[in-house]
Amino acid sequence: MSKKLEITLTRSVIGSKDGQRKTVQALGLNKVRQSVIREDSDALRGMINKVSHLVTVKEA
Repeated sequence: MSKKLEITLTRSVIGSKDGQRKTVQALGLNKVRQSVIREDSDALRGMINKVSHLVTVKEA
């Protein structure tokens, strides 16, 4: 059974770099306080690491 992560956008992407905006959008997040549940993987961890100051992550 794979681990799942709950990713929540906690800060706005206004004023952030274009790559960070696209990463947040690729995670499936559009609005502040929106959450998504994704399968844990190395690629996902890299995306989270890139925008760690904008999101919070919990195990689901």
